[in-house]
Order: sequence, then structure tokens, then C-alpha cells
Amino acid sequence: MENDFNGVWSPKFYGSTTIGERGQMVIPAEARKDFDITPSSKLLVFGSPGGLMVVKAENITGFLTKASEMLRALEKASLST
Repeated sequence: MENDFNGVWSPKFYGSTTIGERGQMVIPAEARKDFDITPSSKLLVFGSPGGLMVVKAENITGFLTKASEMLRALEKASLST
């Protein structure tokens, strides 16, 4: 991943891919390397009107766990005031 001049994450273009007859796509090798995607990696696919997003499942579960912990802490703090 690349950073812009402000140190903020900016997307990196890895190339293009074509969907095969069986609906499969090949993720470019550099992207697989950068994101440690192996043949056993579990990926989640999200869609919106603007397109698709592919995310490693472990990244989502880690984020949700941390967000849940933060919400519990906020709830506890608001109840004690």
C-alpha cells in the first residue's frame, strides 16, 4: 500500500483481472503477496452500486472485535457518569 504526502492511505492499483467461465478471477500476484493471500485464505466480497470490495475475513473479524470492545467501554463509561 502507498501513502500520500499527508501520510493518509491511498489505494494502490494492482492491475486488472478477467472473470473466467466458472466465475473465478485471479488476484494479481503482487496483491496476493502484499496482503498475504494464500490458497487457504478466506475472503469476503462486499458490493455497492460503485463496485465490489474483497477483504480478508481475518481483517474484518479483528476490526469488529476491536469496535465491539470500544463500544462496551463507551457504554460502561456513560453508565458510570
